[in-house]
Amino acid sequence: MKSEYDVIVVGGGPAGSMAARFAAEQGVSVIMLEKDRDIGYPVRCGEAVSKAGIEEFIKPDDVFISTTIDKFAMISPDGTEVVIPLEQSGFILERRIFDYELAKQAASYGVEIITRAYVNGLIIEDGKVCGVKYEYKGEQQEMRSKVVIAADGVESRIGRWAGIKTHIDFRDMESCTQVTAANIDVDSSTLYFYFGKDVAPEGYFWIFPKRNNSANIGLGVSGAIGKKTSSQTYLNKFMSEHYPNAPILTKIAGGVPSSITLEKISAPGIILVGDAARQVNPLSGGGIVSGMIGGKIGGTIVGEAIKQNNLNHILTYDKAWAERLGKRHEIFGRIKDTIYNLSDEKYNSIAHAISKVPMQKRSLGNVFKIALFNKPSLLIDIAKVFLIK
Repeated sequence: MKSEYDVIVVGGGPAGSMAARFAAEQGVSVIMLEKDRDIGYPVRCGEAVSKAGIEEFIKPDDVFISTTIDKFAMISPDGTEVVIPLEQSGFILERRIFDYELAKQAASYGVEIITRAYVNGLIIEDGKVCGVKYEYKGEQQEMRSKVVIAADGVESRIGRWAGIKTHIDFRDMESCTQVTAANIDVDSSTLYFYFGKDVAPEGYFWIFPKRNNSANIGLGVSGAIGKKTSSQTYLNKFMSEHYPNAPILTKIAGGVPSSITLEKISAPGIILVGDAARQVNPLSGGGIVSGMIGGKIGGTIVGEAIKQNNLNHILTYDKAWAERLGKRHEIFGRIKDTIYNLSDEKYNSIAHAISKVPMQKRSLGNVFKIALFNKPSLLIDIAKVFLIK
């Protein structure tokens, strides 16, 4: 381990590994610092991804894929269940293994990786980030770089230390709780989503099946709801009613940003990727693939900037991200604000309407069009997302 690198990546999740890999592909020196003992642990995620999203970065492998998904089930407050085929299949991952494989992939491109390296400060000179301060093996150390890439998750402090506004309204920070449970008898090719004020007000409840009759079962509710009634309370109620005897294998809880990307995600000597930049789909709360895309864009631009000896080039990252996914996330944000405030009666009417549509004509686009029938401006957004390729 040297005292200076071209690029320091803080955080070894999917976004960090992709940023490290794509920077290293440009031929620059890269080190990735992970605060935990192991890459990929602890898992704080529902683990659902699109097949196309994964294939952009790594060949799908049964080693890290638990199940393949091709259907979406909506369960309304009155118990009506409608199944909608997915236009593109997806996967439920084994994140512990998946993250590990991404880090190994980054290492194959020359990235150095250090675990249990806790970054607790930045080196800033003349308004530019020039490296990090960190604790390793009980000793406080410093490491310099041309660029720091912050991939340190939703609780990110790196961006704030650099003067980037990372604040998020508490109402846009979903309160989430999830268990992985055994002996769950559901269709292993279907994602299950429950809606309504009794299961997940201003959010949704999910069952994501995994191999061997296990499943990730959890929910997310808005910060405003979470302040009154914890997501854990809703999860306990659901489990006692539906799976009272299911063995609980793991339990996680935390916050998931459901807002649009931060207004600024780059500054002299630093960029933010993944959850640290709020590169999360605000409608679904999913951030694995979008974080990887952010890491790819950011890592590539950083590598180019160093090769060209033009560090101002990293400031083009904001625009590049906006054009790839940021603008689409703004659309999803507008849709979210309406969808998650629908009444139980509206959810029921949507399910009833979809149930009358022949299976071969059902789609997620149709679900949103029915839900937003009286919202002309949002229908245009739906067309942009689902109809315009």
